[in-house]
Amino acid sequence: MQLNKFTDYALRLLMYVARPSDAPYTIAEIAKDLHVSQNHLVKVVHFMGKHKQEWIITIRGKGGGIRLNPEALNSNLGSIVRILQGDNQIVECNTPPCVLRSHCGLKGILDQALESFYQSLDQYTLGEVLQQSKSAPANSPIAFLQI
Repeated sequence: MQLNKFTDYALRLLMYVARPSDAPYTIAEIAKDLHVSQNHLVKVVHFMGKHKQEWIITIRGKGGGIRLNPEALNSNLGSIVRILQGDNQIVECNTPPCVLRSHCGLKGILDQALESFYQSLDQYTLGEVLQQSKSAPANSPIAFLQI
């Protein structure tokens, strides 16, 4: 299972804006620090700002920006990734129709593996991920959060 860029950037954004700051974070600032496209982040922020989960708080105008909704820290990581990934199946057997469909068990196995992936993520909240990053060694893959 590979996360799409949208999900990857959204998770990075959530972790980034969770850091304490006197002022809201701007898309330009986040894009620069995370080395991602501003255009991609605009789409991510727009989706997350309008989404019913309310993971972030967006403030328009001068002095505006993005903050993490404190309630997002209790959000289940599996739920977050499910929403961000959308209906992203590992394999699609119907378009175009696969001639092997009637005698193939691969889709069922892959669907089960995907569900196991999500169940593993369901064990953690966003807050727990952030707590783990604070105690990560400097050479850890999640040490970037200590910017």
